[in-house]
Amino acid sequence: MEKVRKRLIHIHRCRGITRRTIRKFIHYDPTLKSIYSLNASEIGQFFSLAPNKASLFYSDLRAPALKVKIQHDMKTFDIITAVDGIYPSVLKTIKDKPLVLYALGNLHLLKENPLLSVIGTRRPSHEAMLKLKKYVLPLIQKDWIIVSGLAKGIDSYAHQMAINNNGKTIAVIGSGFSHVYPRQNIQLFHQIAAKGLLLSEYPPDTPPERFHFPERNRIISGLSFGTFVIEATEKSGTLITVDQALDQGREVYALPGSPLSPHSTGCHQMIQDGSKLVQEPEDILEDWERMEPNWVI
Repeated sequence: MEKVRKRLIHIHRCRGITRRTIRKFIHYDPTLKSIYSLNASEIGQFFSLAPNKASLFYSDLRAPALKVKIQHDMKTFDIITAVDGIYPSVLKTIKDKPLVLYALGNLHLLKENPLLSVIGTRRPSHEAMLKLKKYVLPLIQKDWIIVSGLAKGIDSYAHQMAINNNGKTIAVIGSGFSHVYPRQNIQLFHQIAAKGLLLSEYPPDTPPERFHFPERNRIISGLSFGTFVIEATEKSGTLITVDQALDQGREVYALPGSPLSPHSTGCHQMIQDGSKLVQEPEDILEDWERMEPNWVI
């Protein structure tokens, strides 16, 4: 199994392929050993890759510099693969599950419960922190683990509230650990590394890309039994995570607000579409107590 996980980490780092291609590799050969004996033409033919992509993958698969870089990263960070025992069972059930995760911090948080995603707009209202204090802090004080994405606004507020109150938090980021984004959250990044857990699907030297953030949202919602939206505008990117959560069969909660505030528009739309309106923290607590006996971590 150790050889399989090392091959998976290695293949995951090669260019020219996608997670879908890697799944084809695994279906073709669960040990991933035979992939190394194929030439570029065979790789392209067997797995429906364009010749330029097959050649790029073949080249990376044999690049000594990449192997050295991977060895360095394995000594610097924890790396969790889909074949590891610590890999969260809840992620195994989602579409397009991450095959490799880089981790920094307390891995034991992946085996604790309950986990709740707390998300919202990057441009929160002046009342946002008060909302978190009323609705999220009581959960933190009950030892709940707060999951979010280290983005500006509500994400940062949620992580910081957990850190400041000796709580537990997991940040799933859209870049490698060597490229913290946004830059203003570098201090928060280090605080979470020391007191919580950071996760990334992207190798440490990967800079942030626009498409990374919708991708990482499926992990934020997938780790949690529910997603709680504090504030969202009408076309907020937050709603992408909500769609992911619904697709994964997770609970979705929305906090109502003033009908005059654009920060409430997205939440009101969610409630109209069937999300659960939260009036008190107990609304979420009671749901978890009902679901806990059947929840698998």
